[in-house]
Amino acid sequence: MHIRKIPATGEPLPVIGCGTWQTFDVGAAPAERAPRAEVLKVLFEAGGSAIDSSPMYGRAEEVVGDLLAAAGTRDKAFLATKVWTHGKAEGLLQMEQSFKRLRTDRIDLMQIHNLVDWKTHLPTLKAWKAEGRIRLIGITHYTESMHDELEAVLQLGGFDFVQVNYALDDRGIERRLLRFCQTNGIAMLINQPFGGGGLLRKLSGRELPDWATEIGCTSWAQILLKFVLAQPAVTCVIPGTGKPEHMRDNVQAGLGAYPDRKLLDRMSSDIAT
Repeated sequence: MHIRKIPATGEPLPVIGCGTWQTFDVGAAPAERAPRAEVLKVLFEAGGSAIDSSPMYGRAEEVVGDLLAAAGTRDKAFLATKVWTHGKAEGLLQMEQSFKRLRTDRIDLMQIHNLVDWKTHLPTLKAWKAEGRIRLIGITHYTESMHDELEAVLQLGGFDFVQVNYALDDRGIERRLLRFCQTNGIAMLINQPFGGGGLLRKLSGRELPDWATEIGCTSWAQILLKFVLAQPAVTCVIPGTGKPEHMRDNVQAGLGAYPDRKLLDRMSSDIAT
C-alpha cells in the first residue's frame, strides 16, 4: 500500500485506513465481533494502520480495543480518537475513558471533535503530547459551512492533523482547505469518501467506465477512493466498514496509479451525469 508522510513528524502513514462510526458500534456476541476482527485483519495484512473512532460512536472504541487486544495487534494500529465534550474536567474524564476502552497507554492521534470547546481542550492535549500520552493533535468538522472557522483555528498553530469530509459529490475543501493544509504542513484525514454512502449506492448499479482500468480500479468504491487520494494534500482516507469484503475492496485503492488532472475532470463529468 502507498504511504504518505505526516508533515509534523515525517513518519509514513498508509493511505487507506478504517472508520468506525456506526460500523463498529456492536455488542459482544461472536457473530457481531468476528466480522470486525476480520476487517482489522484485512487492513493490517494489506499494509494499512489507521483506525479512527470517537466517544460519540457508541461502543466503537471498546470494540476496537477488545479486538486489538485479543489479536495482539495494537502495535500495527495507528489509533485515532476524539474528545467531544465541554469543560476541562469533562474532557479529561472522557479522554481517560478512551484510553481504557481502547486498551492502550498511548493514543497516536487525539482530535477535538467538531471544534467543540477547542480552546479548553488544546492546552490539555499539548501537555499530554509533551508527556508522550498522545503523539499527535488534530481537530475535525463535518460541514462545509465551518471550513472558514476551521482554517482560522488551524492558523493559530498547535495542530498536526485535520479531519474533514471529502468526496466526488462533496468537494468543499477544494475551495481553500486543501491548499491551506498542504502549504502549512497539516496532515489531512478524510472521512465520508463515498458521499455518506449515497453516492456509492447510486453508482452501484452502473457499469464501470472504460477509464477505470487506467487507474487499476475494479469497483466504484476504488474509483471514489482514488478520486480522494489524487489530492497530494490528503494523507489518509478512512472509509467506515464492518464488512471484510468491503475492506478487501477498499484497500485496493491504496495500490497503483491515481487520476491525473485530465482524468479527474472526466470522472467529475461522467459520474455527475
